[in-house]
Amino acid sequence: MDGKMIHLPYVDGGQGFDFGKTSRNYAKYRDIYPVSFYEELHGYRIGTEGQNVLDLGTGTGVVPRHMARYGAKWTGADISEEQISEARELSKGLPIDYLVFPADENPFADDSFDAVTACQCFWYFPKDTSMPEIRRVLKKGGRFAVLSMVHLPGESEIVRLGEEIVLKYNPSWSGANFQRMRLSPPDWLHHGFAVADQREYVKDVTFTRESWHGRMLSCRGVGASMPPDLAGRFDEEHRAMLLAAAEESFAIPHQFTYEIYDVIK
Repeated sequence: MDGKMIHLPYVDGGQGFDFGKTSRNYAKYRDIYPVSFYEELHGYRIGTEGQNVLDLGTGTGVVPRHMARYGAKWTGADISEEQISEARELSKGLPIDYLVFPADENPFADDSFDAVTACQCFWYFPKDTSMPEIRRVLKKGGRFAVLSMVHLPGESEIVRLGEEIVLKYNPSWSGANFQRMRLSPPDWLHHGFAVADQREYVKDVTFTRESWHGRMLSCRGVGASMPPDLAGRFDEEHRAMLLAAAEESFAIPHQFTYEIYDVIK
């Protein structure tokens, strides 16, 4: 398939988006998680030596590429063929396989994986159909990790100004004005999972003007959904804003979340 436009009623008012449209920028600018992010995930006994791990919604394979150092065998899956193409290119020489499939159409046999991860993508999954599949492919004693790193516009003028420009050209985008998330047990636990740990904290992540601009170009509200003419106008206006409002290097506060669930079998 050549990517797949996704329409969800609770995302951008149902407006379609396809991260395959922005895969080149995604590959270049979205490898932004600090080393501590992967160290903490490994501390939850995910990605340890000898494990078999599946990363759903893998995008350009950021999580498998960085976690491979710990010795697990990783498989990355995404709905976008363009994203998987970039992931394969970036992962040459690493023990990672990549496949194209959605989270609720898993081709693997029962009890195939010691852990499953979903980073920065889980809110797009259809829970009633994807959670039984995740449970099915997990081994007894396996773990499922939901991970995210989201910038906080209320704590950064640069983020706030950038989001205003996105909304100028894409008023349907619902990714603006993110409020710090407070974690609670999800309503899909009845599919056969139990909370092992939930943790969130805020940490600064450093960007340059170019790297932050690229990160915004590759976001759902811009590169994944805007037509080229509007994306070009966003590009120009956002660059001008950064030159006027930002130093060459600056910190953006992000909320990091780790939701770790044990499978019940």
